Amino acid sequence: MGHWGEGSRPDREPDPDPDPDLDPDLDPDRRSERSMTPQLQEGQRVKLAADLRLAGTVVTAEASPAGGDAVVGSLALASGTAGTVERVDAPREREQSREVREYVRLKALMDDFGHQMPPASRQQLAEQIASLEPEWIAHGEHGPRVTVRVRLDNGFVLDDAHADLFAPA
Repeated sequence: MGHWGEGSRPDREPDPDPDPDLDPDLDPDRRSERSMTPQLQEGQRVKLAADLRLAGTVVTAEASPAGGDAVVGSLALASGTAGTVERVDAPREREQSREVREYVRLKALMDDFGHQMPPASRQQLAEQIASLEPEWIAHGEHGPRVTVRVRLDNGFVLDDAHADLFAPA
């Protein structure tokens, strides 16, 4: 069974005048976003893009959630291990670091009450916001995280795995 790449579906003619606002491949800002995380689809064949080591407590499926009977200490999966995407989850916002949360809190404080603050307090708050701004910018550049469920050919299933761990096979 063949797979059709994006934009090469047989039931659609190519758009003679593509609009960069509608086509993310033509928008330079969104193109860099797309290149960071591969666009995976259900049923697509993929391979691990890096070696993985799963550490922690591994228990049998029938074990209690407390996991008192560990059967393996760690498990390694080699780069290039192939599998099939079973599910692609909707993008989720990445967890905010303490610094990002503090930036958001202080920025809201400045926006809401800065005009009422004494000049020295307003200046101190502005300096705190400026010191946290690089963290805020870095957080915004990462964008939302896409997770997938992949059944590897060796029988293992990786669920809630970051999509950027996989490359098209």
